[in-house]
Amino acid sequence: MEASSVRKKRKVWVILVPAIILLVLLCGTVVGFTVLGNNAEDKVQTQDLSESLGYTTAAKFDFNIGTGNLTVDRLTGGEQLLASGALEYFEKQGPPTRSPHSSNGQAAFKLNGIGAGQPWFHFPWSACNGATAWQIHLNPMVSSDITTHTGGGNIKVDLAGMTVTRVLADTGGGNIDMFLPEHAADLTITSKTGAGNVTVELGSGTTGSSVVNATSEAGRAVVRLPGGIAARIHATTGLGKATVDPRFNKVDKDMYQSPGFDGAASKVEIKIHSGAGEVIVITR
Repeated sequence: MEASSVRKKRKVWVILVPAIILLVLLCGTVVGFTVLGNNAEDKVQTQDLSESLGYTTAAKFDFNIGTGNLTVDRLTGGEQLLASGALEYFEKQGPPTRSPHSSNGQAAFKLNGIGAGQPWFHFPWSACNGATAWQIHLNPMVSSDITTHTGGGNIKVDLAGMTVTRVLADTGGGNIDMFLPEHAADLTITSKTGAGNVTVELGSGTTGSSVVNATSEAGRAVVRLPGGIAARIHATTGLGKATVDPRFNKVDKDMYQSPGFDGAASKVEIKIHSGAGEVIVITR
């Protein structure tokens, strides 16, 4: 049985190592194509974002930067705005398109940075870290459902002091850092990257039943939990190591659980996976 397991792992390495080398080489090619192809002839412009709050009490946000870096956090100046910020774009690409809609206090607000000037050829898993960046600030008094996407850049979502129900962060190859607010309830969190690292941190006082999915195809995946919350954890990794806080009991091959999880008033179901890196679940 042990010999069979060793042979299987060696076979995986034989397949995976050349694939990772090819990924890195191709990523370098795509980076050069994207950055040089745009920067050599094009200028980076900045569009100011200022979206009126009106009577909005809840909003669905959908941000797609294309291939750049994206940061989302809260408004701190007390402005009567739904969202503000600065959006970079290449001049030939054109400014991001905006699709706001509001009815009966419910808003849907989309920003799309994929313009006609984007290179037509792009690897979805490439860690491109595009040359443009978006900084977006959201009204903390609005109940927010947030979707973020970039083809290869980094995503940072810092929602301290906000009210959120759902957050999805997806990048083809960059890092994702996600910090959830304190005293949140019934969260649905998805964080996925093709090649970078993923970190998801739940705030203290999280209540209700929450779900966290954290996935990296090649990097490290980390989930940090506040003390006292019950959890059931499904932790898997292709080639790395799984490290789970010892306060959770191992109940199956890849499954860990708090004592009394099923009857707990505040609990979180976690699925954490890495194709080649470590997976870590720790309590702060």
